[in-house]
Amino acid sequence: MFNLLNVLFAFIMVGVLLLIARVIKHKVKIFQTLYIPESIIAGAIALLLGTGALGAIAVSAGASPDSYIAGGLFPEEMRTVWSQAPGVFINIVFAALFLGEHIPNPKEIWRKTAPQVAFGQTIAWGQYVIGILVTLVILIPLFGINPIAGALIEIGFEGGHGTAGGMSNTLSELGFAEGGDLALGLATVGIVSGIIFGTVLAHWGRQKGYIQSEPIAVEDGDAQFQETASTEPSSDLAKRSRLMQNFLIDPLSLNFGFTGLAIAIGWIILQVLTLIESATWGRGGLELIGAVPLFPMALIGGIIIQVVMKRLDLDVLVIRRLQERIAGVALDLLVVTALASINLAVLGANIGVFLILSVVGIAWNVLSFMYIAPRMLPVYWFERGIGDMGQSMGVTATGILLIRMVDSENRTGAFESFAYKQLFFEPIVGGGLFTAAAPALIARFGLIPVLLLTAGLLAFWLIFGIVNCKRTI
Repeated sequence: MFNLLNVLFAFIMVGVLLLIARVIKHKVKIFQTLYIPESIIAGAIALLLGTGALGAIAVSAGASPDSYIAGGLFPEEMRTVWSQAPGVFINIVFAALFLGEHIPNPKEIWRKTAPQVAFGQTIAWGQYVIGILVTLVILIPLFGINPIAGALIEIGFEGGHGTAGGMSNTLSELGFAEGGDLALGLATVGIVSGIIFGTVLAHWGRQKGYIQSEPIAVEDGDAQFQETASTEPSSDLAKRSRLMQNFLIDPLSLNFGFTGLAIAIGWIILQVLTLIESATWGRGGLELIGAVPLFPMALIGGIIIQVVMKRLDLDVLVIRRLQERIAGVALDLLVVTALASINLAVLGANIGVFLILSVVGIAWNVLSFMYIAPRMLPVYWFERGIGDMGQSMGVTATGILLIRMVDSENRTGAFESFAYKQLFFEPIVGGGLFTAAAPALIARFGLIPVLLLTAGLLAFWLIFGIVNCKRTI
């Protein structure tokens, strides 16, 4: 057990690790070249100084398993806090995803971004299909791995560290305790390989003439520090000032309140769905909602708040830049604590599974960009497609970074298409409802039914994307 003081010092240590990571990144050029976020460096430091690395070395060198050094440099109470943090902070990240965003008419968005949606969905569902096929044909026969491993490529690559860390408890509850460590490992491979392959492909695209101008490296900061919120008009600022005139509350605190309310709404939705399940299909033994985590419902809660605030003409109180900062802090805490909690022994024991899933996932993403994107995206396919490839191998920030590398002045409209695509993408895959439900579906129905479902969806988006592209042209 731990008390609030243990929690305080646990997160103070995370802050110290982030500062150390900032200094290391400033000194080590390779980290700058690869645009590795400080949170990943800090998490790696915590992992190496924890039980799995430093502690294991100390024990192998003769230290007692009960000694302090056997647990690494961090006390057990701190490690306990860290192990529970990812499942908490993932809810904040997803609750803030659409808060403060302008949500235009869905028909208008769809008309503009249908090709981008089709390509993003194709990559996501393909990750399920190839992951399940590899699990059926190779991983289960050779390694006897849990069938849920078929969902790990999408959880780790498309979902990223946030989703991988947030779903660790769900995977453990479904009897696949090593799944969380494997997913986090895949997320780390994904973000590094996404930037490396993205840089290589940008050079290839320039040589082939697919990019109209010279790609420009990002010079003004890392991807996680790039603002995506547009500049607010003076009328909105004046209206907000008028509404907050008698408020004795900091705007950041107010916006954190909206984030918390979104999570509360998500929790209510989850409880209602649980009651519906227990009263209907759950009576026959089909239980799925119980394995669904809170964070996709928190995302829906955020959308509900945004729509309601817009209807009440109070939406200026929800400040997008502050929501990005709230989500950014939560994501940094999540990534550091999730990486620090990886069980290296589990990862080492499943190294064959890990390597196979990594190679297959990278190959699918890169080949999809090279061969499917030109057939789905009618104009500026390279600039628009590389963002989705980057997101599918790491996080949204990776996609934004790669877009800026090939289109720094946003002359193609790739950034807007990429951003609006998230409205049709995030609620379902990449950490959305299906990502959360997929492990439970595999555990309940097996790999073959889920393979047929995901293959059908892959075929639909593939055909739709190609046909839609021809019609647009």
